[in-house]
Amino acid sequence: MNLETLLKDYHNHVNERANDKIPPLPLNAEQTNIIIELLEKVDKSQSKYLINLLTNRVPPGVDEAAYVKASWLTAVANGEKFCEFMTPVKAIHLLGTMIGGYNVNSLVEILKKEDKVTSQEAANVLKKIILVYDAANDIFELSKNNQYARQVIDSWAQAEWFTSKKSLPKEIKCLVFKVKGETNTDDLSPAVHATSRPDIPLHALSMLEFKEETGLNILEDLKSENVQIAYVGDVVGTGSSRKICY
Repeated sequence: MNLETLLKDYHNHVNERANDKIPPLPLNAEQTNIIIELLEKVDKSQSKYLINLLTNRVPPGVDEAAYVKASWLTAVANGEKFCEFMTPVKAIHLLGTMIGGYNVNSLVEILKKEDKVTSQEAANVLKKIILVYDAANDIFELSKNNQYARQVIDSWAQAEWFTSKKSLPKEIKCLVFKVKGETNTDDLSPAVHATSRPDIPLHALSMLEFKEETGLNILEDLKSENVQIAYVGDVVGTGSSRKICY
């Protein structure tokens, strides 16, 4: 798959999903690999678009595409790969946006270098990540002799990852969307559309189709009011625990 094919196919995909008022699917590992290969080639005409795709269209966590992204960003951060449009500091910053998973060990290793630029950036992003699991022990041990790791531990102790977030407003105004009777799992996630469940935005299009035929249309109209919507019913949530996909 070349650049022209990738961009054309993805552009068509974005437009198709937009017609249904849902976001495009995340990039898979193959697409992510191609974007990375293209970024390593000097092509300023598409660089901003490709960086945007890498930044915003690869899911965080531990799927294959996230592994590809984290591996490449780590290589850039360590100077093992070069990209005109991605500095080591920017690569570390993007690693920090991946929440937790393949990025954590990479960030810990960068702390160990005790570099005043890259280690400091790694500390800055780790302060905001709490899904580190066993790596927390590694960072704690490292903090005994490493100032950057110590910054992370001190920040966690002060819960700065939480206190730095915006405070909740004292009052939240919303429109109430009330559905009579009981709302069960199949009303929110119809079993006849089970094959689409991994694609939550697509699956959400079938929400309430058996409970209230005009339900989604009503919700779309309410969304035009540009305020939050509260779903209310006599009983909401009967059935197995699943994501409410709207």
